[in-house]
Amino acid sequence: MGTKAGLAIFGVALVGAALLIGAKTMVFGAETRKEPLPAPVLDEQRHAAGHETAVFAGGCFWGVQTVFQRVKGVTATTAGYSGGTAATATYDQVSSESTGHAEAVKVVFDPSKISYGTLLRIFFSVVHDPTELNRQGPDVGTSYRSAIFFTSPEQQKIAAAYIAQLDEAHAFPKKIVTELVPLKAFYNGEDYHQDYAEKNPDNPYIQVCDVPKTAALKAQFPELFQDYKHK
Repeated sequence: MGTKAGLAIFGVALVGAALLIGAKTMVFGAETRKEPLPAPVLDEQRHAAGHETAVFAGGCFWGVQTVFQRVKGVTATTAGYSGGTAATATYDQVSSESTGHAEAVKVVFDPSKISYGTLLRIFFSVVHDPTELNRQGPDVGTSYRSAIFFTSPEQQKIAAAYIAQLDEAHAFPKKIVTELVPLKAFYNGEDYHQDYAEKNPDNPYIQVCDVPKTAALKAQFPELFQDYKHK
């Protein structure tokens, strides 16, 4: 994504490239897998109904948000920034790639309906390619890095164990480069970024980069998929 004056032209080019690929479905930058990754061996115990927060970064926050808001048990999502300071938590500054922020999404979920480990499984299976360093497909820079901002020691333990599990199983052709760091703060993104993919379904970037992610979610996790309409 990024601050790109030529975004529409860029998107058209991506559409053209996708058409050249033909029947092969792509999620930038990884080919869509047909089966989900194995479930985490270590996961949190089933909790009583309530609210838990997870924060994920996996490239452009438009695509990350549009996947998680379609997961049963997720009660709210917010696109924003994490990793830098409050003074630099604006889109223009983050796009300069000098703030330390990553485009991130805060996911509020009901742990009685979905576990943190299941969210991790979706994050690694369909949201992004965790082997790409400081980029996702056409989006390049540290703000597009793969990161998990854990909010508790339990989340840290589960995420670290799952990354090790996937690497040991050679689930990806390359080693996972996802950062695992404590959440110091999350800053909400600008209003126009919220529900962007849902509100702009015909945007060429959304069509090529994000629609395949929601399709992969529905195909790989049909029991967890829910329709979503912005308010």
